[in-house]
Amino acid sequence: MQDGWLVSGMRPLAVLAALVTGAVFCACGVPVQTGAPEVVSAPLGSAFGPGARVLLDAHNAYPERGRWADRIDRALATGVPLAIEQDLYWRRDAERKHHEVVVAHDSDALVGAPTLETHFFETIRPIMERALREDHRASWPLVTLNLDFKTNEPALHEAVWTLLGKYEQWLTTATRTANPDMRSPLSVGPLLVLSGADAGQRARFHDQVPVGARLRAFGAAPVPTPQGPTREARARDQVRTAPHALMPRPASNYLRWVNFSWLVVEEGGAAKAAAWTAGDSVRLASVVRRAHSQHYWIRLYTLDAFGANDDRGYTASYNFGSELAAALRWRAVIAAGVDFVATDQYEAFQAHRK
Repeated sequence: MQDGWLVSGMRPLAVLAALVTGAVFCACGVPVQTGAPEVVSAPLGSAFGPGARVLLDAHNAYPERGRWADRIDRALATGVPLAIEQDLYWRRDAERKHHEVVVAHDSDALVGAPTLETHFFETIRPIMERALREDHRASWPLVTLNLDFKTNEPALHEAVWTLLGKYEQWLTTATRTANPDMRSPLSVGPLLVLSGADAGQRARFHDQVPVGARLRAFGAAPVPTPQGPTREARARDQVRTAPHALMPRPASNYLRWVNFSWLVVEEGGAAKAAAWTAGDSVRLASVVRRAHSQHYWIRLYTLDAFGANDDRGYTASYNFGSELAAALRWRAVIAAGVDFVATDQYEAFQAHRK
């Protein structure tokens, strides 16, 4: 199998300064090339492939019921590169009598929810246009868009595919291969788009793309369904499942990342977490190592710590309860090389990351 982390047209230059705050986050060094752009090998540990960068994944970076409208601005203000999660719904606009892709957390919160295009794509437009103008590719992708589809209507998938086409100049893409297991070189752009593990998403974003055309988004590999008759039994199963069983197959041309709850690291997740131990570090490292050896980016979600006065619409089951408890785990995932670390506390995590 060919190396799936060849990067088309990468011309390493000085690392791009963060476009919002001026902070600088370096990609791993790649030998300087001269002359015309070439296909440059980007193996594990270099450029932006698995294990190369630890990035903030700004969890739920969109308004909820008209509140928390500053989330995406807060995320971008921490600097690039970073990842941003957007939860998607398919909303019918009764006034204009058509459907549109909107970002929201719950199905009963769609009234007034912004569209994906206005909230995300038009917000990052200045960053993307400046990146293309300056062409400092060594730190691309600057933004990774994590699409969390809350529903999976084929029409929603089609609408997202069409929207991605509108902004294709920004995208990191790959050629659709006749053999799905043959990873084609990635053509790096300032934006990388990740979709989920749903079969319908794969059908639209991969299977229906003609061989030789460009893939605009990359899916998550399916993960085993936890086994057991109770929630507690299923929690034990997740943390005891061997890494090779969690990720039995290597990455393919479309399936290039894995997305795990913290339940695979600590039994019961944040809500049941005890003291962080050496055994927990070993478990974390083994899961991350397996992902990277299989050529996957890995995302772990969601690592928070907040009290009642700090709650800005966060999820209780993701709360480690104290800043110290969360900080220990933030440092652990950074040390382990987790590619995308989901948290609602963007600024605090970035302080540890830096």
